[in-house]
Amino acid sequence: QVQLVESGGGLVQPGGSLRLSCVVSGFTWDDYAIGWVRQAPGKEREGVACISNRDDGTYYTDSTKGRFTTSRDFAQNTVDLQMHSLKPEDTAVYYCAAGPGCHFDYEYWGQGTQVTVSS
Repeated sequence: QVQLVESGGGLVQPGGSLRLSCVVSGFTWDDYAIGWVRQAPGKEREGVACISNRDDGTYYTDSTKGRFTTSRDFAQNTVDLQMHSLKPEDTAVYYCAAGPGCHFDYEYWGQGTQVTVSS
């Protein structure tokens, strides 16, 4: 069974950093891309990052590119989202999700982890 479990959320001051981790099980790296999607109160869900299952290429939205980095740890079956220079508008529940590619709808979702950026 495909499962994704996020961790690493918390409270951080503006300009700070957090690393989110997504432990993946139940499928192989070749089958699914892993993306990060966030949901802030009163806002639409926004895809913020993704790592490809084909070539390990990474993709970011304009608002996160240069500040967020996603990567795989094959030994631990983990995908990380390293977030730097965090802004209050980054506050959201962050989900990791799996799909057939970075430009396709995600099929499996984690439970989400809260990231709060506040002074």
